[in-house]
Amino acid sequence: MRGIEPHRTPMSAGQPAGGRSLGVAVVDPIPIFREGIAAMVHRTLGLHWSGQAASHHAAMQLCEQVRPDVVILDSALDPNCHLAKLLNAGDPALVLVTLVRDTNRTQQYLAAAIGAGAHAIVPRAVDSRRLAEAVRRAHHDRRYIDPALSALTARPKREPSPRAAPVDGHLVQPKGAMPLSRREYQVLQLVAEGLENSGIAKLLFLSVETVRTHVKSILRKLSARDRTHAVTIAFRSGILVPQLDDSAGPAAVQEAVARSTR
Repeated sequence: MRGIEPHRTPMSAGQPAGGRSLGVAVVDPIPIFREGIAAMVHRTLGLHWSGQAASHHAAMQLCEQVRPDVVILDSALDPNCHLAKLLNAGDPALVLVTLVRDTNRTQQYLAAAIGAGAHAIVPRAVDSRRLAEAVRRAHHDRRYIDPALSALTARPKREPSPRAAPVDGHLVQPKGAMPLSRREYQVLQLVAEGLENSGIAKLLFLSVETVRTHVKSILRKLSARDRTHAVTIAFRSGILVPQLDDSAGPAAVQEAVARSTR
């Protein structure tokens, strides 16, 4: 299965009697970072590894199939907090821990992440001990803000809601809006990866006719002429985001978006 590596381990020996081990999964585009989180989970009493994903649709499949207790999510993979909203809607008991990169370290982003359902906000550069503590605190209290970010969560400035902007002569939703359903979003992710309806159906365990229906709904909601146009609109409006790596700065992100929409 593309992008998903589910794995469960039994409770650690010596765990407190009557205590329940928390299943932790990570959603991050960097393999070595995912492996580092896995190592932290494996050596932390009271936690067990539930899997990893490197993309939005893979994250949603992982949560549907494995149902972890906690998901650790990279902010660069979810700059408009669409994935946080969809994961939270799919499983209200799920605890979301957002790891904030420096580029997302703003009042506006933190407010959006909390509004989308993030239960913990932690710097991505945090050490493993503090991350493990954030996971526990978030699960117990349903809210944890790392002290390094607490000042940014104090009454963020209100900004006027952006109006819809035209793209290729069509009116599309402003950035931050999510016009698609959970399943439509997964289908659009896979369309952007170049899969045909039959491939999408096989990956998502749907019929080809169901996928075709989702594609028609996506085209209608985005006012798109065809699949390529829908992907172009989705990238330009922020519904889809390009895959990033740790070396990608703002210029690299803009170039990646431009390449994806040509």
